Amino acid sequence: MREWMRLGGYIVASILLARAASAEPAAPAAKITADTQRCAALIRETAATLGEPTARIVSSTLNARSEVRVDPAAPPWMGPVPAMPEHCEVIGVMRERTGTDAQHYAVKFHLRMPLDWNGRFLFQGGGGTNGMLGLANGALQPGMPTALERGFAVVSTDTGHDNAVNNDAAKQGTVAFGHDYLARLEYSEKALDSVATTAKRIVKGFYGRAARRNFFAGCSNGGREGMVFAQRFPEQFDGIVAAAPAFAVPKAAIAEAWDTQAFAALATREGLKQKDGLPDLAGTFSDADLGVAADAVAKACDALDGAVDGMVQNLQECSTARVHPALEARVCTAAKEASCLSRDQVDTLIRSLGGPHDSKGRALYAEWPWDIGIGSIGWRIWKIGAPGGMAPINVMLGSPALSALFVTPPADVPGAPDAGLRYQLEFNFDRDAAKIFGKSAEFPRSGWDLVGAQSTDLTRFREHGGKLIVPQGGSDPIFSINDTIDWWRKVDAANHGAAAGFVRVFAVPGMNHCAGGPATDQYDALSAVVDWVESGTAPDRIEATAGPMTPWPGRTRPLCPYPKIARYRSGDLNRAESFACEQPRS
Repeated sequence: MREWMRLGGYIVASILLARAASAEPAAPAAKITADTQRCAALIRETAATLGEPTARIVSSTLNARSEVRVDPAAPPWMGPVPAMPEHCEVIGVMRERTGTDAQHYAVKFHLRMPLDWNGRFLFQGGGGTNGMLGLANGALQPGMPTALERGFAVVSTDTGHDNAVNNDAAKQGTVAFGHDYLARLEYSEKALDSVATTAKRIVKGFYGRAARRNFFAGCSNGGREGMVFAQRFPEQFDGIVAAAPAFAVPKAAIAEAWDTQAFAALATREGLKQKDGLPDLAGTFSDADLGVAADAVAKACDALDGAVDGMVQNLQECSTARVHPALEARVCTAAKEASCLSRDQVDTLIRSLGGPHDSKGRALYAEWPWDIGIGSIGWRIWKIGAPGGMAPINVMLGSPALSALFVTPPADVPGAPDAGLRYQLEFNFDRDAAKIFGKSAEFPRSGWDLVGAQSTDLTRFREHGGKLIVPQGGSDPIFSINDTIDWWRKVDAANHGAAAGFVRVFAVPGMNHCAGGPATDQYDALSAVVDWVESGTAPDRIEATAGPMTPWPGRTRPLCPYPKIARYRSGDLNRAESFACEQPRS
């Protein structure tokens, strides 16, 4: 339960962030000073000054410093509200319109500018399908100070739709905006570029000078947004952290349907049903069952990095072929017990991690590496959900995003989880998968073209001097790190083997989506990219720490740029200095 609450603050919050934004109490107002008046004056900025004909500032308030506090109105999984320095808070809006669904749409943004400014600007990426204003505090990884605390001016945005307003229970709930092409366009790219430009202008107006360096950081959809900037608007930022990027999310959503069908088939064979008669995915594996699978992974792959320490550093070698014998050794020889897996369970895991295919065996997305984080709550809540609790995130978020936002034409599917489950169960990988590439007169660009961001042409970003860091968990259950590494290899080939000079991928063994799992998931990628941009110090390793809910609180490890891995040399297994980033040994 403790790990579940911690994960909620960093993973489930990426989906439910709107609740966090609405639950946060207003920061205390500061005394009336020259800074107060300077901040208040921003509300009079004209659209011409803001760089967007439709832009206007709704409010501008100077907030006094606040300390870390617990918000009694917030759910317990949110954790404490971070401290904030004295800062000018700006809420703005642009491109207000009525959509094809007769709903009101607008691009809203949230900007905080600390009085003790470090001269840097940060765009904080969103999560899920956005639709929330965001806290604009630059909270990036657990255990790390926020960017606002460090002195960055920080902006966030809802990217053109509001989950509270643009919500239709008959059409995928908060993803109903996918039925409006302009809303798709704003979400995918247009709002990002406009908000970055306008926020920079406000920063310049408030401080009297432009930021000396501009950065972006985000995870999941925020990571996708970072990739969009690097590929489509490469001059906007000097440094980008694009963690666990959703840059192939239309294909990953097909993989979510594949997973749902695989686990549903197992549930059907085992006679597991929900109250509504639909397959009970959560019952297909107990926590103990997933622990047995994780033990098999450890037996097969833990020692490949030179140390048996409960972590798989050499993820690329931890394949199905290597793990299968260890899984076979744990197949029950008699009745099913907690210490073994059924043959059906083993086959289902292999099918899931093998990724989706059509009937001719053609891959529709990447396969996953095997990693010990498969035994954690952060893996199961995506794939199969929690027993007696929440439905799989694959169903709650993946299904409506696929049916409303990624396929053309969008399908009319109610926003309830049972409808999303039925859509995934009926998804045909021969007939329906190609719809992510579909176009029409109403939707002239496909879901893949809009939302996908896997171009390997980063020429303009490289020539601009941009630097890109891509951290991702080895046990990410939604976006396969194999897919991210395959993209990096293609970028490297396009740059004649020199991609590491401006873009590096850092695997985080054991980590689930953005955080959580048996992992050293507390790391400071933002400082790493700042040093790379400003000092020319390329990150050859990033030190990371295990959090309090892991098997080894306080353990440190180096995160290594692909293709290197952390290999044990000598000394204390719990200290990063005992490991070196080296090429893996076959």
